[in-house]
Amino acid sequence: MSDDKTKQGARDDNNIDAHDASEVEYAAKQFSVTPQQIRDAIAEVGNSRAAVEKYLKK
Repeated sequence: MSDDKTKQGARDDNNIDAHDASEVEYAAKQFSVTPQQIRDAIAEVGNSRAAVEKYLKK
């Protein structure tokens, strides 16, 4: 489920929305990888930021 852009304070920082380019770009910069690597990680382990980070570090 994507973030409701009308509710700026209710953002879910525990997950990465693969359909939101800005979230994917932010995560890519945060983890020093490409946006495609973020999308690939989400496809493998889901959209949990912690799971994506763990996947990328292996």
